Amino acid sequence: MNVALIPVFVVGLLGSVHCAGMCGGIVGALSVAPSVGRVIPVRAATRRAPVANVFAYNAGRIGSYMVAGGLAGGLAQGAQALAKLPALQAGAYWLANLMLAALGLYLMDAWRGLARLEQGGRFVWRGVQPLLKKVGPLDRPARMFVAGGLWGWLPCGMVYSVLVTAMLSGSALHGALVMLAFGLGTLPMLLGLGLMGARLRGWLASPRVRLVCGVLVLGFGLLGLARAAGGLPHGWVQDICVAPGAGA
Repeated sequence: MNVALIPVFVVGLLGSVHCAGMCGGIVGALSVAPSVGRVIPVRAATRRAPVANVFAYNAGRIGSYMVAGGLAGGLAQGAQALAKLPALQAGAYWLANLMLAALGLYLMDAWRGLARLEQGGRFVWRGVQPLLKKVGPLDRPARMFVAGGLWGWLPCGMVYSVLVTAMLSGSALHGALVMLAFGLGTLPMLLGLGLMGARLRGWLASPRVRLVCGVLVLGFGLLGLARAAGGLPHGWVQDICVAPGAGA
């Protein structure tokens, strides 16, 4: 089945306000700030890291999202025969948009249910985290790329909510593309955090900013639910619904 990628990109862009709180300190430590006694040694010869390092970190992070999306989409591809069942397919659409609505509430700090999913992802993170110590001083793009790829597995309810859409794309390739679109949506914000640091984090932490972004993401989810329920015509709605996408 097809998934529209533009709305996935927009969800990543809006949802990246969450990254300021959850990943802002990490990005700052990896990209800008000197490190004393940190788990990850950061060699900061200057106060501002080279732009190449920031891009390398984010390339590794988005790459890890694509791997996760490919795995999720591959699982669905392996159950392709079941996915053709109308009732199961409809249920999948409902689930994807319910997760999106939950993400909107999460960004608004109105409901923290997705935080429970993050708890479930900690068993993966416990296996990945020790590898960060082996990367070495983060003083060159290659090491920043590896570090970004590892940090991409940090438990995150926002990532998990979009992984449901990646799973419903129906193939490993489409699942990877869904997460690529999502990762590119988060890129402007995390590039800004890496290059501007605390100044941008302070603005993104504003409750008003989070509220506006959360309401917009919640709107995506509610539109998708309305379409799944047959309450809205397809037409233009299919272009802004994350799931099902155009041609589904």
